[in-house]
Amino acid sequence: MQQTIQHTTVPSELNSPTAKLVYLYLTTHDGASITELESGLSMKKISLYSILKTLSKRGLVQQHAEQYHVAQ
Repeated sequence: MQQTIQHTTVPSELNSPTAKLVYLYLTTHDGASITELESGLSMKKISLYSILKTLSKRGLVQQHAEQYHVAQ
């Protein structure tokens, strides 16, 4: 059986390692809630809210109801 490997690139404007981590998590999990991010990345909600706000302001992440997704 042949496996397909998908490469994900991180936007060059992301300098913060934690912002990159959150972005990649959202990309590979097809979105996530703040609680899913908290448990999946072992990060505090307060940090995640700050990162998600920055990613949203840059047009990289969108929030739909309780879920955050990478902007298309």
